Amino acid sequence: MLQSDRIITNFDVSRIKLPKVLTAAFCLLLWPSNVLAHLVTTGLGPVYDGIGHLVMTPEDLIPALAIALFAGLRGAAPGRRALFVLPLAWFGGGLLGVNIEGLPTLPVAAVSFVILGVLVAADLNLSPKWFTAVVMVVGFTHGVLNGVALKEGAGILGLLGIMTTLFVIVALVSAFVVSLKKPWTRIVVRVAGSWVAAIGLLMVGWLVRGQG
Repeated sequence: MLQSDRIITNFDVSRIKLPKVLTAAFCLLLWPSNVLAHLVTTGLGPVYDGIGHLVMTPEDLIPALAIALFAGLRGAAPGRRALFVLPLAWFGGGLLGVNIEGLPTLPVAAVSFVILGVLVAADLNLSPKWFTAVVMVVGFTHGVLNGVALKEGAGILGLLGIMTTLFVIVALVSAFVVSLKKPWTRIVVRVAGSWVAAIGLLMVGWLVRGQG
């Protein structure tokens, strides 16, 4: 492997002021957002409705997959941490969401795509504290939006379905990435992260163009 590749692979986040960048991004993520989501009705009950809502909503599913990919790149310990932190943060945000009314508009999904896509693509070596913060903020924010969307239908049982599905997704995807040993396989994962970031940038561009 070339020296430049080693530098990219083992990029030390301490060389940039990443905490400040992440703090600003998280403040944007935590800004309330107007919920115009749809509720997937499976006919199998509220728990399955929640599962259907997650797997049929790319704005939620892709960030969850990106977190699982990033956790797998960071290793087994971060993968186990994300396995529990993401579903619990998502469920906690959902509990808040089912008890509040509509929220003003902000491109939460687009911001999530960009942040998580960049983290995966760059394979940033975040400290355990910052890694946990990323997972908690993304999970809680999307959970709030899901809670608002599900409160007239599946409600808390739907959130339980989402939480269970998130647990399974993170367990399977992060474990798969951890098992990858060859350098080129990690590059494939990072390329997938770059696609997520690119989609997020396109979403931001569409929103800006629509407002213009």
